[in-house]
This record gives sequence, C-alpha cells and structure tokens, in this order.
Amino acid sequence: MRDAFRAEMKCQIVHDSIHHRRGWTVEYALVEDHRTVGYASLAVAGPWRDKPTFYELYVEPEQRPRAYALFDAFLHATRPAAFEVQSSDSLTTAMALTFARDIATERVVFRDHSTTTHPLPGAVLRCITSSEDIQTAIADRQGGGEWVLEVDGVVVGTGGVLFHYNQPYGDVYMEIAEQYRRRGFGSYLVQELKRCCYELGAIPAARCDATNTASQRTLQSAGFIPYAHILIGAFRYS
Repeated sequence: MRDAFRAEMKCQIVHDSIHHRRGWTVEYALVEDHRTVGYASLAVAGPWRDKPTFYELYVEPEQRPRAYALFDAFLHATRPAAFEVQSSDSLTTAMALTFARDIATERVVFRDHSTTTHPLPGAVLRCITSSEDIQTAIADRQGGGEWVLEVDGVVVGTGGVLFHYNQPYGDVYMEIAEQYRRRGFGSYLVQELKRCCYELGAIPAARCDATNTASQRTLQSAGFIPYAHILIGAFRYS
C-alpha cells in the first residue's frame, strides 16, 4: 500500500523516511468487513516523542467513499494529539483538516520547474563528499553529498543534496555566508546543485520555512516552484 501511496503522490514525500526508522512510527490497519483497505501512520519518536502525530493516510481507491468513517475509527482508537501533513497528499490533508484546530504552515515544499543558466564569473563548485559516500547515501536513502561554492578562490557558501526521501528525489539545501548574500550566489549555488542532483540520477526538490522570503525567492530564481505546504495543527475532540 505504501508503494501505491508513493505512486499516487508522484513527488517528494517529506515524511517518507520515518517509515524506515525503527521505533519512529506506529502503523494502523484500516479494516472494513474483515479486510484491510488502508493504513494510517503516527510518528512517535524524534521530534514527535511524547506527542503522537498523525502524518499519513492511504485508503484503497474503491473504499474512499468510506474515508471519513475509516478515519473517524482511527481517531477514536488512537486519539493523536497533533498532525503534520503534506498538502499535496489530498486525502490525508482533507481528513486532518476536517477535525483540526490551530492550523499553521511549517514549511513550503518546492519542485523543479525549469533549468536556469545564471552565470557567475570566477565560480567553482567543489564536491567535498566522496563519490562512494554519495552512492552509499543514495542506496541507503540516508545522508547525501555536500559541496562548497568558491568565487575567485574564496568560499562563499555551502550546500548539498540529501537522499533520505522517496526515490528518486533529492532534497537541495544551501547556505551563503552573510557577507556574500544578495549578490546572486545563492541562486547560482541552487542551480548548480540541481544539476549535480540530476547527474546523480535523482530529481531535485527543496523545502524552506514559510516565513523565509529570501530563501523562497532564491529557490524560485533557480527554477523551483512551490507546490505544497507541510501543515501542522492539533485535533479537536468533543
């Protein structure tokens, strides 16, 4: 069912790695007429320790007219304190928001839209992670590669690609030293990290804080577009 869930999403799934971390998630079968027709997931470790948090739901397509009844049964049995869902997962989001309070956006999720060709004279992008370690990270879906951006021999920023998400996606991140910001270095670095990601056989994706306007503009300047939010909130119970 998780394979079917991934196939439907067709995008980076931010919480995908939780399923592979021992003890981090509790899975519940959704049963109708003695047959499992879906599942619901609670995160119970890491940042969600002591606050069981609903984050994923899948129901077989032919059973989706019963989605509310199935989800209501799940809530009645588990009574999670909170939810953290990706808005591109429409069924999970719809169920969470129906019973929600105190809704907020934690992150904006970006996907690649176009290839940019920003020039940067004197720029050198240097990988500081061995190719063997990068390939291991891709195979294990854990960790990734890191690069430094040098301009005229001076390191102005660092960045990388993380692979602890569903295949074939890689999560691009970067940081430009404060004294070198607002000079186009960030857009160039993201552009080149996207290129490296594709060369490694992955599809670049990215996330940033919903209040970080500078990062949002940098990502968009490098060809990313926003397509989803990580929504957080609490459940209401009568």
